[in-house]
Amino acid sequence: MTHTDYTIHTTAGYQYADEGPAHGKGPILLLHGMLGEVSNWEHTIGKLAREGYRVLVPILPVYQMPVKETSVPSLVDFVVRFMDALNLGPAVVCGNSLGGHIALMLTINHPERVRGLMLAGASGLYEVDMGQSIMRRKDREYLRERTAVTFFDPKHATPQLVDDVYDVVNDRGRALRLIRMARSVKAENVRDDLHNIQVPTLLIWGREDEITPPDVAVQFNELIRGSELAWIDECGHAPMMERPDQFNQILLDFLGRVTSYEAVA
Repeated sequence: MTHTDYTIHTTAGYQYADEGPAHGKGPILLLHGMLGEVSNWEHTIGKLAREGYRVLVPILPVYQMPVKETSVPSLVDFVVRFMDALNLGPAVVCGNSLGGHIALMLTINHPERVRGLMLAGASGLYEVDMGQSIMRRKDREYLRERTAVTFFDPKHATPQLVDDVYDVVNDRGRALRLIRMARSVKAENVRDDLHNIQVPTLLIWGREDEITPPDVAVQFNELIRGSELAWIDECGHAPMMERPDQFNQILLDFLGRVTSYEAVA
């Protein structure tokens, strides 16, 4: 499957984008959110690849796991197996929303896999409960409003995006997994483990994020030793989608420092 800036590959049953030089800087691993997909990162994939980074974005099996195994730890295990299948060394791991939560737990539980961490709108401390979306799943206008909350500018809640959310919450199997994953997100609070993170860490946060509000970013910044916090104005929960140029520049500056440090080390 080919898109403007990436192609979906399949290896050992894993589907993923893999762009940039095979032996380029990195690797950079991008992780999407609960209702997200590879295309959420489309503006970042191409930009990083053109700057000489190898960029990988796995399709996370949020709705394909057995219902009883649907959890954040299961997705962390999935990422570990994915890295093994592709023979990836330590990566700079970047995650949005649930993807950030996975990145955090990967860093905490498998520190040898991670050489840098970037979080944008990450769960793991607190996020607004979207459970009512399941209860009112037949109300398309309500779902449009809830989808629009993801962004500062509601125009980003395109009809296609709303249709995708509608399809998920109205499919019994996927809805059950969505509920279980949401419960796991609440249960897997990482507050007490954040002091163990030793890798360079960047937080990129929208000032108008209503799902993981700005005070969540401040708490992460205080609890992760040496972390950097960059704000993007007039931006919601998915800065790589809503403010891609600004987001990419902040991320590239961070990656440049991380890779330069490693080259010296």
